[in-house]
Amino acid sequence: MANNQNLPEPITLKKSIGPSIILLGLALGSGELIMWPYLVSQYGLGIIWGGLLGITFQYFLNTEIMRYTLARGESVFVGWRRGGKAIPVWFVFSTVIPWALPGFVLASATMINHVFPSFPINITAAILILITGLIISSGKTLYKTMETVQKTLLSVGVPFVTLLALYMARGTNWTALFQGFIGLGDGYRFLPEGVAIGAFLGAFAYSGGGGNLNLSQSYYIKEKGMGMGRYGVGIKTLLAGSSSHRLDGQFFSLSGSNLSKWNRWWRLVATEHFLVFWGIGIFTISMLALLSAATARGVESTGGLSIFFRQSEMISSALHPLVGTSFVLIGALMLFTTQLGVLEAASRIISENLLLLKYKVTDEVNASRMFYYVLWTELAFSAIFLFSGASEPRSLLTLGAILNAAAMMVAFVLIGALNTITIPKQLRPPLARILVLGTAALFFAYFVIQTVLTAKW
Repeated sequence: MANNQNLPEPITLKKSIGPSIILLGLALGSGELIMWPYLVSQYGLGIIWGGLLGITFQYFLNTEIMRYTLARGESVFVGWRRGGKAIPVWFVFSTVIPWALPGFVLASATMINHVFPSFPINITAAILILITGLIISSGKTLYKTMETVQKTLLSVGVPFVTLLALYMARGTNWTALFQGFIGLGDGYRFLPEGVAIGAFLGAFAYSGGGGNLNLSQSYYIKEKGMGMGRYGVGIKTLLAGSSSHRLDGQFFSLSGSNLSKWNRWWRLVATEHFLVFWGIGIFTISMLALLSAATARGVESTGGLSIFFRQSEMISSALHPLVGTSFVLIGALMLFTTQLGVLEAASRIISENLLLLKYKVTDEVNASRMFYYVLWTELAFSAIFLFSGASEPRSLLTLGAILNAAAMMVAFVLIGALNTITIPKQLRPPLARILVLGTAALFFAYFVIQTVLTAKW
């Protein structure tokens, strides 16, 4: 397409809130709810620096993803496809393998079974998977459905956990938390002796969206109508019908007026993502870590969700059994929102990359139809997997996290290359941001290699 479009006028900060909420929904039910509280219960709050660093790295990754889509109005996957078919093959493979495991919904069903023992875990998980499919398939547009659902569910979970943490935590817990942000633990610096590197990597990778799912921010920016995404076409829900459209976008003309609007757009998305994704994300990590330190520190774990259930018992004793039960059910709800987001984001990534393998970026394709083919295939696979003898939710989540860490390592490199090579010089990231992306890639590479070498997680 010719570079003849004007960049739309930026919207207000209030109206821009939405894309980061959806991505945050992917984050709060994994590393935040299960993995960091587990590590804190075993090693104390001195390890929480990993959560701070992990979500900070993901902030830079996500905003660079948004940079590309704001500038060109297409997903980053379309941009990478112009370099050949190898990259779409990678993204199909690296999204299908780690996200095919229904670890979140299995953990959610386990929590429900803890409260209602008459509800079989696998059957409950299968029902939850079906419900996620029905939610994603309903409404007018896929983006609006996801934004509404995630805003509603997160508005329940985050305040509830915050109130519990504020009540249960003591002064020593708060001191340990702030020391932990700079790596000062109880008798160790940064990593305690004996910590399983794979478990740490799992929590680190899930300090945010995790894996390729961060790249779905590209779709949310586009379908929110931000920047050049205003001219794109989003995915319709199953009940709303669909039509064919092109996946590619175009750059805006580099006039003085457009460049001025670009600077305002960039400040807007960087601020919104900092406040919502980074700010609420690290706040929730902190509250859940504090709660774990106050209720389960030193409790020997038997694996799975034992630490989470121990927290519930302590909350019941300190407050009321109904509050402890509510904590478990809120946890199940948060994991459900994660599974919802995982299925939606993974299906987007897989379906678009399959289309990019089959068609040129300038061809008209029915992206909505392909999305629902992939989604319901994933749903069916997840349901079958549940009855294949799989149990242990934390092991499934940790395995997925390790695979996703490798995918994130690649994503940091690819987005840095895309934004420094393919977009106009005036819109490219500064050197400092490229250095952050490179540092993040090296950090992930180190821990992935250590995990493979030790094979102890």
